[in-house]
Amino acid sequence: MENMVKVRINDIDIEVPAGSTILEAANKAGIDIPRLCFLKEINETSSCRLCVVEIEGLRTLKNSCTVKVNDGMVVRTNTERVRKAVVANLELIAGSHKFECWKCPREHNCELLRLLRKYNIENKIGEDDNFSKKEVITNITDSLVIDSSKCILCGRCIAACEKLAGTGVLNYNYRGFKTFVGPALNHDMEDSGCIYCGKCIQACPVGAIKEKDDIDKVEALLNNKDNYVVVQMAPAVRAALGEEFGNKIGTNTEGKMYAALNKLGFKDITDVNFGADVTIMEEGTEFIQRFTENKNLPLMTSCSPGWIRYIETYYPEMIDNLSSCKSPQQIQGALIKNYYADKIGVDPKKVKVVSIMPCIAKKSEANRPEMEVDGLRDVDVVLTTRELARMIKRHDIDFNNLEDYVPNSPLAQYTGAGVIFGVTGGVMEAALRTVYHILEGKDLEDLNITAVRGVEGIKEATLTICGKEVNVAIVHGSVNVPKMMDLIKNGEKKYHFVEFMACTGGCVNGGGQPIVPSFIRDNIDVRVLRAKALYDIDANAKLRQSHENPYVIELYKDFLEKPGSHKAHHLLHTTYKKKEIYSK
Repeated sequence: MENMVKVRINDIDIEVPAGSTILEAANKAGIDIPRLCFLKEINETSSCRLCVVEIEGLRTLKNSCTVKVNDGMVVRTNTERVRKAVVANLELIAGSHKFECWKCPREHNCELLRLLRKYNIENKIGEDDNFSKKEVITNITDSLVIDSSKCILCGRCIAACEKLAGTGVLNYNYRGFKTFVGPALNHDMEDSGCIYCGKCIQACPVGAIKEKDDIDKVEALLNNKDNYVVVQMAPAVRAALGEEFGNKIGTNTEGKMYAALNKLGFKDITDVNFGADVTIMEEGTEFIQRFTENKNLPLMTSCSPGWIRYIETYYPEMIDNLSSCKSPQQIQGALIKNYYADKIGVDPKKVKVVSIMPCIAKKSEANRPEMEVDGLRDVDVVLTTRELARMIKRHDIDFNNLEDYVPNSPLAQYTGAGVIFGVTGGVMEAALRTVYHILEGKDLEDLNITAVRGVEGIKEATLTICGKEVNVAIVHGSVNVPKMMDLIKNGEKKYHFVEFMACTGGCVNGGGQPIVPSFIRDNIDVRVLRAKALYDIDANAKLRQSHENPYVIELYKDFLEKPGSHKAHHLLHTTYKKKEIYSK
């Protein structure tokens, strides 16, 4: 039985497990203690000094995020002494932060602004010209923007880069007043080893790190009457978009998402879930061929652009194991311009494809030089889930009161297998459903392959197909990749198929999804809540296997001939190559 201790906080008596911090005890008691540097299990350094509390019997204030409780401890979080300390520290932090709240993407969920309002802080230092101002240092890529003028040096992005991405690209440069966060000597992020997973953005409490904003590019496409603008959205977007409009985490707002896109003026609405179903047909066929020939195994998935950047940078010797399939985003874009445009009688050159993605790395992926077919770019512009929400608000669309809308495009029709691509293990589960059916000539007894579900960093499963064991693994969170690579290279267990996702939890927790403040993340697992929305869609779908999608069947019958055909390879497959770090 867990050893419990009794603690009194602000005259509230509670019992908590021994070893708990004061902050954890306060959370259990429903008491909000301010914090900026603290991010549970990621950054627990006590550097911001906002979470200080008074402990009976001790002379000095203590940091609640690191000091552990003991039996009989009496704590106060709201004394005049505590408040003065918090206010003084907030004034110092505010003094080094550039306030442009009206143009900042974090205006509505900025953790610093929340505390400044709560404690009624005046920006005396920031507005006084007698105090020196920090030099503004930026680092801008296709996917990500770092702006030192907003940075409060909390260290959360640095910790996330190390503990979630495993790349350690970000760190403090220089010392004292000149300190700023970025890659070494502020080298270009593009070739610093960054994989654009966006964990730094999710960790940042302010707007110092953000996605590259491309809303104006989309507005320009829509305003040009010569364009036929087609939109596509990833599976995970529907499980998170509603959060930007006050819905509970994990609310499926698919119908309202479609309706909002319709109101924004897109000529056609398609769904990347269709591209995911096509991906399974191509990748499943590729796996069967490699498995039969025992060649370049394990087959490694290629859906996650963050993972692709990772393997190209850190394990280029394993590139031959990658699936040659483009990601569902790029597959869908290629099909829209090279198949669908002809079906609807539109000049492919006039078709512009906009993607709504849970991932900032998708921006970089869309701009890769190889992501085009015969001079037509697969995807023209990528917006994150957050950018779509801002665009909806810009157009004064009352999202929550929209009537659900269902697009009629054949490229918007999908199976349950397509939608679970947004969850860690979902690509593998979808692939195994179809691979089993193709090889065995019948469906799995249970389409819910629960062994590949969950939030463990590395998961494994073994299926028997045609009398042969197929060993699969799932890796999510790029920090776990080296361990998986060691297992593969050591050969202790022969893996045949491995799914990799750069983001822990998969796309539902992508770097472009709504940002959940630390004081909420302390108590819930965002990954699980959003994943449930997608699993529920799958469970209730009439068709749950990619090979059952009638429009995918029609695509191959009328256009691609068969999975893995010459035409399919020309449109839907690509190659990858080694990336150099600090090469510029």
